[in-house]
Amino acid sequence: MRLALAEAGLAPMTGDVPIGALVVGADGEVLGRDHNRREADADPAGHAEVLALRSAAAALGSWRLAGCTLIVTMEPCSMCAGALVLARVDRLVYGAADPKAGAVGSLWDLVRDRRLNHRPEVIAGVLADECGALVRGFFAEQR
Repeated sequence: MRLALAEAGLAPMTGDVPIGALVVGADGEVLGRDHNRREADADPAGHAEVLALRSAAAALGSWRLAGCTLIVTMEPCSMCAGALVLARVDRLVYGAADPKAGAVGSLWDLVRDRRLNHRPEVIAGVLADECGALVRGFFAEQR
């Protein structure tokens, strides 16, 4: 999570919300990492999770990320939760809950929906205070 927090710290330089993500392989190797880049890239799908998943898939040469763990500083939204399910990520570790847009228990629970063919393990609340403080500080500066 510390690596994801460091990645999140890069996002505000471009006006993006400070969220960082990384994908770790079964052997512990970091396969992909990124931070939010919606503003920087004018990309509506430029969320940290999606970008890290893309990098990991490129590193592995496969869209199937079985055996991998996605670590992200904030609870994924519905787009990112859907992407990690479709990528067959085995485990999701996230920091702060997102009561406004979270799709891993806050508003929806997409990743544990029994109708889907893949349900990753979820570990929530890792360094939650630190992860949440980063986002709250960003929005406090915006006001």
